[in-house]
Amino acid sequence: MRVLMFGWEFPPHITGGLGTACYGITKGLVKQGTEVIFVVPKAYGDEDTKAAQIKSASEVPFDLKDEEYKEYWSKIKYLEVGSNIIPYVSPEEFSRNMEKNVKTGVEFKSNVFSKYYKFSGKYTSNLMEEVARYALIASALSLKEDYDVIHAHDWLTYPAGIAAKQSSGKKLVVHMHATEFDRTGGNVNQQVYEIERQGMEVADSVITVSDLTRNLVIEKYGIDPAKVITIHNAVDQNYRKKAQHIKKNYDEKLVTFLGRITFQKGPEYFIEAANKVLKKDPKVRFAMAGSGDMLVKMIKHVARLKIADKFHFTGFLEGNDVDHIFAMSDVFVMPSVSEPFGIVPLEAMRSNVPVIISKQSGVAEILHHALKIDFWDIDAMADSIYGLCHYEGLSKMFRKYGKQEVENLKWEDAAKKIINVYQNLLIR
Repeated sequence: MRVLMFGWEFPPHITGGLGTACYGITKGLVKQGTEVIFVVPKAYGDEDTKAAQIKSASEVPFDLKDEEYKEYWSKIKYLEVGSNIIPYVSPEEFSRNMEKNVKTGVEFKSNVFSKYYKFSGKYTSNLMEEVARYALIASALSLKEDYDVIHAHDWLTYPAGIAAKQSSGKKLVVHMHATEFDRTGGNVNQQVYEIERQGMEVADSVITVSDLTRNLVIEKYGIDPAKVITIHNAVDQNYRKKAQHIKKNYDEKLVTFLGRITFQKGPEYFIEAANKVLKKDPKVRFAMAGSGDMLVKMIKHVARLKIADKFHFTGFLEGNDVDHIFAMSDVFVMPSVSEPFGIVPLEAMRSNVPVIISKQSGVAEILHHALKIDFWDIDAMADSIYGLCHYEGLSKMFRKYGKQEVENLKWEDAAKKIINVYQNLLIR
C-alpha cells in the first residue's frame, strides 16, 4: 500500500508535537510494509528518508495553463485569496507584527498562482497564502503520484487533502492532532474553524488522537460519529540513552515544564505551583523549556514573585537538548488547559522521569503511572511536585512502572490501527 501524506513539518525541523507524531506514524507505517510519500511545504535535505519519501512543495511547479489541471481548477478556486493570520500567537503579538510590516512597507500580495513558489514552511503572517499554494501543489501531485489513499495532518494540510481527493477521486483520511478550540482557549478564529470543519466533512475517515478530541469534533463541528476513530499516539523507543549519564552540578531537585509557552499549555499555573513549592522548600529548581507568545509575560511573572533565582527559561529545545534536560530532571509537569494528546510526558517517562499531567489531556486516558491533577488546581499541583521531590519511594515507583508503561506504547501498534482505517476505506 502507498499513502500520499500531507504534513506541515517533519523532523528535524519541528515546532512541537505535530512533527514528532508525523515522524512516529510514518516510521510505524514503513515497519508495517506501507510506503509513504510525505509532502512538506519546504524540505531541507536532512530529513530521514528511511521513514518516508520526502517531497518538497517548494520544488513543484504549477501552471494553471496546463491542460491537465484545468478541469480541477473550479474545485479549488475557493483558495484564491489568502489572508494573514498566525495561529499560535496572541492577538496582541499579531497586531504588533502587522503594524511593523505596515511601517516597513511590506505588503502581502498573493503569489499563489505563480509557476514557482518558495514556501517558508513556518507559521508566518502570510500563512494562509502558503496553505492555499500547498493545496494547488497537492492537486498537481495527486495526478502524478501512484498511491492508494490520502492522509492529511492537521488543519494546515486539510485544503491540500481536499484538493487531492477532488482531483484524484481517492479516499481521504484527515488526522486531527489539535482543534482550534484547544489552541485558542475558546477565542476561535472562524476561518481556521471552517477549514477544520470542511476537512473533516469531506474526509472519508477522521482520526483523532484521543477520545477527548473525538468528543470535541463531534460536538463542536457536527462530524458524523460513525467516521471518527480514536488512535492514541505513542513514543519513539529509539532515543539517545547516553543522555542518561549527564549529571547535575547542583544538589537541588529540578522540576521541568517543556512545551509551547502559550495559553493552551498552562505555563502560568506551573509558575504559581512553583511559587507554592518554593515557600515550603527553597531547595528546588524549576525550568521552563520552550517558546511562545506568553514567554515574556511568564518571565515578568516569575520576577514579580521574586523566584527568578530558582527559575530557568531555556528557550526552544530539540533533539539532544531535550534528552539532556530530561536526564537532569526529577519531575516533569504538563499542566495543559486543553491537550488533545501530549507526547512529551511519554518522552519524560521513557527517560525515567516521573510525571504530573492535567486531567484535561488526551494522554491521561492511557497513562496509569502518572499523577493526574486539574490544570487549575495549583495546590494539588504543588503537593504532587513536593511529594515526588521529597518521597523517594513514591518517585521510584513512578519512575519504574512509568518507564515500563511507555515501553508498550509503540508507533508500530498505532500504525497497525491506521492501516486498518485505510483498508476499511479501500474495500467500500
